[in-house]
Amino acid sequence: MSLISPRARYSICLDCISVVQSVLMFMSTVRDLQQYPERCQCIELELQCVRIGLNSVPHVSTNVTSLSLKSNEIRVLAEYAFSRYTDLRRLFLQENCISFVSDRAFNGLFRLQKLYFKKFQYCSYAPHVRKCKPNSDGLSSFEDLLASVVLRVSVWVMAFVTCFGNIFVIGMRTLIRAENNLHAICIKVLCCADCLMGVYLFFVGIFDVKFRGEYNKNAHVWMESLECRTIGFLAMLSSEVSVMLLTYLTLEKFLVIVFPLSHLRPGKSQTFTILAVIWLIGIMIAAVPLLNDELFGNYYGRNGVCFPLHSERLEKPTAKGYSTGIFLGLNLVAFLIIVISYSSMFYSIYKTGINATELRSRLHKDVAVANRFFFIVFSDALCWIPIFLVKILSLLEVEIPGTITSWVVIFILPINSALNPILYTLTTSFFREQVELLLCQWQRHSTLRKERKSLSSSVIEIENSRRPYCTRDFVPRTSILNFKGSFR
Repeated sequence: MSLISPRARYSICLDCISVVQSVLMFMSTVRDLQQYPERCQCIELELQCVRIGLNSVPHVSTNVTSLSLKSNEIRVLAEYAFSRYTDLRRLFLQENCISFVSDRAFNGLFRLQKLYFKKFQYCSYAPHVRKCKPNSDGLSSFEDLLASVVLRVSVWVMAFVTCFGNIFVIGMRTLIRAENNLHAICIKVLCCADCLMGVYLFFVGIFDVKFRGEYNKNAHVWMESLECRTIGFLAMLSSEVSVMLLTYLTLEKFLVIVFPLSHLRPGKSQTFTILAVIWLIGIMIAAVPLLNDELFGNYYGRNGVCFPLHSERLEKPTAKGYSTGIFLGLNLVAFLIIVISYSSMFYSIYKTGINATELRSRLHKDVAVANRFFFIVFSDALCWIPIFLVKILSLLEVEIPGTITSWVVIFILPINSALNPILYTLTTSFFREQVELLLCQWQRHSTLRKERKSLSSSVIEIENSRRPYCTRDFVPRTSILNFKGSFR
C-alpha cells in the first residue's frame, strides 16, 4: 500500500515535468550555441571565426554577444547583415578586404558597444556605436572632423593667408596701372582661382567647428551631403584652373624670352578666349564626377575634407581611373612643362648675357632671375611632387599613414594658392615701384592736409625734408624677365 497520497504524487509529477522542461530548454540553448561554422571557437557566448576563409557573415547562434570575423575574405556587408544578432555587444571585422558596406548593414544592433575595423572610414556606417576602432585616420577622428589641434589651427591660417593674400593682389592690381594689361588680367584671374582654395579651407574649418565632439554621428551624412560635394568641387576647380593658368603664363613667358623676335604673343581676344576655355575645362573636370553616381560613386565624399586625393578600395574603377588621369596625367604634364620651360628660359638668359659680353654688369640680375625662377619651380614641386607620390602609392595599394594625407590636403595642396600672389606680383620690381609711388602720393596728400590746418614753420620744414624722397624720378627698372618693359 502506497504511503504517498494521490495529491502528493501529482505535485511530484508537476515538479518532475518542470525540471525536464528546464533541462530541455538548457539543452536547446546548448544546441543553439553549437550552431556555428567548422573551425570556429566558441567560448560560452563568444564566437571566434578567425582565418577560416569566410566570404560572408555566417549564420550562428542568435544570442552570441561577441563575434570575431577577423582575417577572412568578407568583401560585402549587405543590408541587415547582423540584424539577427540582437544581443551582440562586440564585433571584430579587422583584416577583411571590404569593398562595399550598405548604409543599413549594422541596423538592429542596438546593444553593440564596440566595433573594430581595418580602416577608420568604415566607422561612419555605425554612428550609434559608442566605441569604434581605429578611432582616427590621421585626418579625422571619432570625435572631430580634424583630428589634431595643429590641423584645426592650420586650416584657418592657410585659409586667411590664401584668401586675403589673393584679394590684396587683386585690389592692388586694380589700383595700379599696369604696363601690360593682358598679363595683369591673367594674374587677377589666377588670384580668383587661388582664392577659391581659401574658400574651401574656410568651409572645412567651419564644418569642423560644427561637428566638434560628435563627428562620427554625422560623418556618413556629411560625406554624402551636398555641402561636402560643393566644397570638393570648389577645391578641384581651384586646383585645376590654377594649374592650367600657371602653365599658360609659363608658356607665354617662354615665348617672350626664348623667342623675343617672334610674333607669337596672344592678342586681347585670344587671351580672353584662352582664359574662358581654361575656366570651362576646369568646371568640366570638377563637375563630371557629380553627374553619374553609378560610375563615380561618392567621388568627393571619400574622406572628411571632401577631396579625392587618396584612392580607396571602396572607390569605383571609373572614379579611380578619372582621378589618376587628372593627378598623374594632366597635372604631371603641366608640372613638367613648367619645369622644362623655366629651365630653358634661364639658359636662354644666361646664353644671351655671355654673347653680349656683359657678364659682370648682369651677374646680379642673373642671380635675381635665378632666385625667382627657383622659387617658382620649387613651390610647384613642393605642391605637386608629394601629391604625385601619394597618388602612386595609393594606386599600388601601399598603406599610407593618415597623417601624411592630412598634411598633404591642409598644408601642401594650398601652398601654391598661398604663394602665387607673392611669386607673381609682390616680388616684381614694377609692382614694388608702383607701391612706392602710391605710398609717396599718400604721404604728399597727408602733408598737404597738415599744411592747410596749420601754417607753422615746423610743418613746412617737415614737408621740405620729405619732398626729395617723394619727388625723385622713378625710372622704371626693367627686369630681365621684362624685355623692353613690356612683360610684367
